Amino acid sequence: MAQGVAQAVATTPVLFTAVTDPVSAGLVDSVEAPGANVTGTTDANPVRQQLELIKEIQPDAASIGVVYHSGEANSIVQVGWLKEAAADLGLEVKEATVTNTSEVQQAADSLDVDAIYVPTDNTVVSAIDSVLAIGESKRIPVYSAEGDTVKNGAIATYGLSYHALGYQTGEMAVRILQGADPASMPVESQKDLLLYLNLSAADRMGVTIPDDVVGRAETENIYK
Repeated sequence: MAQGVAQAVATTPVLFTAVTDPVSAGLVDSVEAPGANVTGTTDANPVRQQLELIKEIQPDAASIGVVYHSGEANSIVQVGWLKEAAADLGLEVKEATVTNTSEVQQAADSLDVDAIYVPTDNTVVSAIDSVLAIGESKRIPVYSAEGDTVKNGAIATYGLSYHALGYQTGEMAVRILQGADPASMPVESQKDLLLYLNLSAADRMGVTIPDDVVGRAETENIYK
C-alpha cells in the first residue's frame, strides 16, 4: 500500500508506518535522507536479541521454524536477518512459505522444529490463530516479532508496539504540518523496545519462562 501511494502522489507529503526496509521497497533514497516527499517509520525488529531471548527460555533449542509470505518484501528481509543471527547462535532455520492465509496452518504444521518464529508478516499475522493452534497441539513454542502477537497468544518477544510506532508516525506528521520537509526527515524506528511475555501461552505450549526473564518485563507487558 505504501508503494502504491508513493507512486501515485508526487508532491503531497506521504508518511508510511511499519515498513521493515523502506530503502529496498523503493520508498526512500536512504534512511538518513529520504530525498523526496515520502518518509515515515520502520518496524525493523531486533532479530538477534529475539533469538537470544528464545535461547534464554529454551536453552536446548537447536532449530527455529519460520512461516512467511514468499512475496512480501518485508518478510524476505526479516528471514535474511533471522538466518544471519541464527548462524551466529548455532541455530538451524527451517522455512515454510505461503501465498495466502489459507496456507498458513499447513505451513506451520509442516515444521519439525524446537520453536516457531513469526516475523511481522501481514499474511501470517492475519492467520496467527492457525500458527498458535499448531504450537499448542504439538507443544512447539511460538515466538513473535512484535508485542501485539504476544498479547494474542505467542509466548514472548523483545520488540516494538505497533500502537507506539503509529503514535510516533503521527508525531512526524505534526512536524510536517508545521513546515518540516519530509525529504530531509530521517526514517525513524521505535524509540523504546520492550519485553513482552504471555505466561499462559507458554504453559499451553509446554515451556516455563524463567523467573529472571519475567522479572525484566514491565507488569503491563506480562499477559497471564
